[in-house]
Amino acid sequence: MKKLVPLGLVLAMLLAAVAVSSPTDVKAQGAGFVSSLLNRMERNRQSLKSLRASVDMVKYNVQTKDEDKYKGVVLYVPAAGKNAYVRVDWSFPQKETLAVADGQFTLFRPRLNMAYKGKAGGKQSKTSTALEFMNMSRSQLAARYNLEYIGEETLWGGVATTHVKLVPKGGANFKWAEAWIDAGGMPVQTKVIERNDDSTTVRLTNMQRNAGISMDEFFLKLDSKVKIVPA
Repeated sequence: MKKLVPLGLVLAMLLAAVAVSSPTDVKAQGAGFVSSLLNRMERNRQSLKSLRASVDMVKYNVQTKDEDKYKGVVLYVPAAGKNAYVRVDWSFPQKETLAVADGQFTLFRPRLNMAYKGKAGGKQSKTSTALEFMNMSRSQLAARYNLEYIGEETLWGGVATTHVKLVPKGGANFKWAEAWIDAGGMPVQTKVIERNDDSTTVRLTNMQRNAGISMDEFFLKLDSKVKIVPA
C-alpha cells in the first residue's frame, strides 16, 4: 500500500492550495496580513463550486536526491464536512485514477486490472488532511495553522505569485505546507514538507473555476473483471 501515498498526498496539496488566496498588502506580516489572507481564503472557499485543472507533481526524496514526476488532470466539487468530491486522472508515468466520493476512495490501476477501495481519512491519512484543508473555514484555519509571508516570486511561465507558509499548531502529519498564489487570488503551486524532510510540490495550470462537472465523474464504473482490494 506504499504506492497509495503519492496519490493521497497530491490531494492534500491540491485541496490545501485551493483553500488559500493572497493578501492585499504583501508587506504586512503581522495580524493585518493574516486577517487579510484568511478573509480572502474564506471568500474563495465560499465562491468555489468546482475546479478542473491540469496538475504536475514532483515528489522529492531527500536521502536519495531522486525526483518522481507525475502529470494528470484533477476535478473537484466541494461538499459538507470532509466529503468533498475529488478525482485525479494520472497520464504520466502511467495511467491511474483516484476518485474520492461520499467519504470513500477508489484507486484504479488499469495496468494491473486492480482497484483499491476504502474509507477516505482512515489509512489514507493524507487524503483526510486534504479534505480538512479544502472545507476548512476561516476560523478553523486560523486555529490550526500559523501563516507566514515568505515573499514575491515568479514561477515558470511568468506567473507572478505571493509565497506563504502554513505551519501546523499541532497534530499534523507533516512539518509545514507552502502555497504560491497568483494575482487573481488562486493558488498555482503548493509544497508539503514531510516529517522526514521529503517534499511534494504540485503545480496547477489550465484552471477552469466553476466549470460544469458531472457528479458521475467521481463514481468509477469498473468492469466486473477488475479485482477489488480493500484498503
